[in-house]
Amino acid sequence: MNQKNDQMNSSGAAGKPTALIAMSGGVDSSVAARQMLELGYDCVGCTMRLYENDMVGLDLLATCCSKKDTDDARSVCERLGIPYHIFHYEEEFRAKVIEPFVQAYERCETPNPCIDCNRCMKFDALFEKAELFGCRKIVTGHYARIEERDGHHFLKKAVDPMKDQSYVLYQLTEEQLGRIAFPLGGFRKEEVRRIAEEQGFRNAEKKESQDICFVPDGDYAGMICRYRNREYPEGDIVDRDGNVLGRHKGLIHYTIGQRRGLGVPADRRIYVTRLDPEKNQVVLSDESDLFHKEVHLRDFHWITGPVPTGEVRCKAKIRYRHKEQPAVLLPGEEGKEAVLIFDEPQRAATPGQSAVFYDGEYVLGGGIIR
Repeated sequence: MNQKNDQMNSSGAAGKPTALIAMSGGVDSSVAARQMLELGYDCVGCTMRLYENDMVGLDLLATCCSKKDTDDARSVCERLGIPYHIFHYEEEFRAKVIEPFVQAYERCETPNPCIDCNRCMKFDALFEKAELFGCRKIVTGHYARIEERDGHHFLKKAVDPMKDQSYVLYQLTEEQLGRIAFPLGGFRKEEVRRIAEEQGFRNAEKKESQDICFVPDGDYAGMICRYRNREYPEGDIVDRDGNVLGRHKGLIHYTIGQRRGLGVPADRRIYVTRLDPEKNQVVLSDESDLFHKEVHLRDFHWITGPVPTGEVRCKAKIRYRHKEQPAVLLPGEEGKEAVLIFDEPQRAATPGQSAVFYDGEYVLGGGIIR
């Protein structure tokens, strides 16, 4: 869309800018809508319907996309005086989030589907809806910030370190950042709840979901077996020398760094250090074998500006709750791969998880651990 058309199509009444608010029914997205109104935007609320119960063989009524969530989102929109819509994306969610999640586990990886959901659904599919409504901004309740400087857009951490969600947003492009708003990035959670209470939102005290939305009971392997309608073959549990220690119940039940539930007697603590899909084996060893300084990445993504051609000094984290650690980033020649070399060995760099790089408050980019 050229600039002239953008100016013509992105304004509401009296030339006000418009924003499409992705509303889950929770307190964060509700307050995000209110904040955009305070900033002078005409707002349109929407909920993305992503799945039905029969897609994963489990009752999901306690998770997002439930009738209660849509009722909560609609109630907030009515209170704010803005229109509300429900968009159906069940098949897209199955193809772009659930199926890759299952395939990753079948490759002996441990994926983070929230990252795929943000990339493919919230900040891809919703952009198409924004165009239809003539909305200038896509808005979510994520705790992160966007800075515009010298003609560029940068992704930044949230002010509240306990709520910062920049890790799951690293696949955004600079172009997308120019069309997105994260109005909660400068708030702490207690402030958000206070605003919701002051506004009379009925979801002001609503609890947050801590699980993957389509695996609310946390049983990933059970969900995969139901989804595929099959069981996965048992095999040997071995030590690093190949000696058989026991039997496993299917590789999808295990992940790197796991210690509990192995069913193998030992005179010391032992951990899953490798999964071998070719031999259908779970390899156990001492914890020291989990530590590595060098982490190889695929699907490398750099957010703002040209991809660097040389070493980049940064801090990086190899999972959502991992504390950032000093490292050197070495982008590959083709721009799709990279290597992280940490100053100190890091524990359990797990294939399928994302490594994300930071320069202070700024998110530089990330990639999938190989």
